[in-house]
Amino acid sequence: MTRYKPLAEKDEIPQQQYTQAVDSQKATAAAIEVARASAAAAEQAVTGARTRVAQAEAELNYAQTRPQQISLQQSRAQAADAQAEQAQAALQQAQLNLQYATVVAPVSGIVGQRTVQPGQNVSPGQQLMTIVPLDSENIWVTADFKETQLTYMQAGQPVKIFVDTYDQSYEGHVLNIGGATGARYSLLPPENATGNYVKVVQRIPVKIVFEKGQDRQHLLRPGMSVEPKVRVR
Repeated sequence: MTRYKPLAEKDEIPQQQYTQAVDSQKATAAAIEVARASAAAAEQAVTGARTRVAQAEAELNYAQTRPQQISLQQSRAQAADAQAEQAQAALQQAQLNLQYATVVAPVSGIVGQRTVQPGQNVSPGQQLMTIVPLDSENIWVTADFKETQLTYMQAGQPVKIFVDTYDQSYEGHVLNIGGATGARYSLLPPENATGNYVKVVQRIPVKIVFEKGQDRQHLLRPGMSVEPKVRVR
């Protein structure tokens, strides 16, 4: 264009030739701009395609590692279950130890004889105290009758039991008659030698049970003196 313009001004070349040269230059510039735009669009398309390829590769890698992730989650769940079971076992052991630390009497009543003091260490099976149950309805006495008094006595016969402490009589019945005399149960049973025999009236223990519901105030205590009268006829 620079070369054609001075020649056209001096009329050394036809004006039409100059105009054609100008139009050709403009068309070439437009074609260059179109090509540049096409190149930029192609570059954007390539970039988008590369992005999609990278995304597809990431999804593929994730899909390939998913079984491993599932296995890892399962392992974590199993480990959590094992920890929960271990904690439950520890809780049960702690509760059991707490029960061991608390000694509970099998019955309610009054402590009659105590062999331990607060703060003392005890061993398994060691006797700590004697408890006299007061709420029990199974109250009984052992009467040592003479053997001559047992001729007509038998189990089930009614008994009047007079308690000296309260000057009161209670109802009862004979439960059973002992299997041997009191002397047979002693620490040193007597051995009467032949030729030096002295007849002594022996006594046989008889268990007498109180009828239920008579000691509502829990007044009776072990060791009280009583006088039983059995109705044998």
